Amino acid sequence: MSRAIHVFRTPDRFIAGTVGQPGDRSFYLQAVHEARVVSVLLEKQQVQVLADRMGLLLEEVHRRFGTDVPPEGAELDDNNPLVTPIDAEFRVGTMGLGWDADAEAVVVELLAVSETEFDESVVLDDSEEGPDAVRVFLTPLQARDFSLRSERVIAAGRAPCPLCGEPLAPEGHMCIRTNGYRRGQSFGLLAPDVDEEE
Repeated sequence: MSRAIHVFRTPDRFIAGTVGQPGDRSFYLQAVHEARVVSVLLEKQQVQVLADRMGLLLEEVHRRFGTDVPPEGAELDDNNPLVTPIDAEFRVGTMGLGWDADAEAVVVELLAVSETEFDESVVLDDSEEGPDAVRVFLTPLQARDFSLRSERVIAAGRAPCPLCGEPLAPEGHMCIRTNGYRRGQSFGLLAPDVDEEE
C-alpha cells in the first residue's frame, strides 16, 4: 500500500496543542487549511525539539540569506485551541525540517512511527515507499508563531521541582534530592513519605 502524504503549502494555521490535564497531557500538532484538518500525536520532547530547531533555522536563514524573520519577542497571533474533534492520523516518529529558498518557506515534515526500517532519504521526498507523512510549508511569521506557541504550551505543564527538576504533581513528589522525603508543591514543605499510625 502506498504511503499517504498530507501536504499543506499555504496552511491557515500550524500549531501545537494538548488535550488533558498537566501531568496527563497528550501533545498534538495540527495543520489546518480551510475545512481540511490533519492532526498528529507526538511527545512533549518532540514539540520542544521542533520549536527550538525552528527558531535556530530562522536565525540561520536570516544570517545566510538576509530573509526578514520576525523577532523572538513577537506577539503570538493564534491563541485558539485545537480544532475538535481531534482524530490523530498517526503518532510521529521522525521529523524533518528545512528551508525552501524558492518559496521562502520553512518546511516541516512529520513521519509516522514505522515498524520497518526505511531510508532517511524519504524525508521531504514523495517516494511511494516509506511511512505516512504530513508536510507543511510555513512563512517565517508562521514558523515564529509556531515556536512561540509551542514554548507556551510546554510551559503550561507541571512546574519543575526546584531541587531535582522533575515535574511536581499537586500532591508533591518523591524528590531524589530529599533522601526519601516527599516534596509538597503548594508550600515547599518536606514530609516523610510514610504512613504513621495514630
